[in-house]
Amino acid sequence: TARYGHKTAVITGVASDALGEFAIGELKKFSVSTEFVIKTPAGKTPIVVAGIKDPDSPEFIFYRDSSAPDTKIETSASLISAVKAAKYFWFTGSTLSQAPLSNTVIELLKSRNGEVIFDLDYRPSFWSSPESAHKEISAAVKYATVAIGNLEECAVATGLPKNSSAAEFAAALLTMGPKLAIVKGGATGVLVAHGHSATAIPGLRIKTKCGLGAGDAFGAGVVHGLLSGWSPEDSVSFANGAGAYVASQLMCSDAMPTEVQVRELMERSK
Repeated sequence: TARYGHKTAVITGVASDALGEFAIGELKKFSVSTEFVIKTPAGKTPIVVAGIKDPDSPEFIFYRDSSAPDTKIETSASLISAVKAAKYFWFTGSTLSQAPLSNTVIELLKSRNGEVIFDLDYRPSFWSSPESAHKEISAAVKYATVAIGNLEECAVATGLPKNSSAAEFAAALLTMGPKLAIVKGGATGVLVAHGHSATAIPGLRIKTKCGLGAGDAFGAGVVHGLLSGWSPEDSVSFANGAGAYVASQLMCSDAMPTEVQVRELMERSK
């Protein structure tokens, strides 16, 4: 969202090592506030290796252990104050997989009285079992005003069978608390549901170079649209364009687009 000119901060943790310093430097380069990035004296900053043998479905190998710095984040008065003041608070399912971070996230959610976007973000390697993931993720959905996930993530969150339709997943999510459910179907498009409305937003036709980061670009596009006062449908249409833009590039964070770049791609893809 910083790429679109919004004031943005991230809550995470790194170790006091070269990789941690690099990560902080990159965040600053992208105009993301690092005020709430903790640095731990012990341990190592986790890394993830991405394989793009299939550009449409990158594979990830996470190199992290139980002492990962980002799992050690604890609640503070300044953190609660910042979360309360933010126009949107975004959290992910992966943050619920390990304490003390999981406890901190729930405390922050309980203190929040505004828009909350829950990126369901299911990473199997972070959890002991699908059942434990369902227990924690489903319990947190009630704190969200917006829920975003692909079909697998929606199955974990709702407990519905994996072969359920996007419409069934969206309807289930809306009964759990959120007022807006966004179900991602990949190349088939996205279902946007709120109230008694459900709209299918088609995907864009592009040549995928690397799908890495497309989901992050999609999420940023949704937030940008909502912050700009657009309808959920227009926000998701733009988000589709943002995700498609990154998927057409080789890089990830360095390829995050501006609004002009997204609009140009959407126009070319008509």
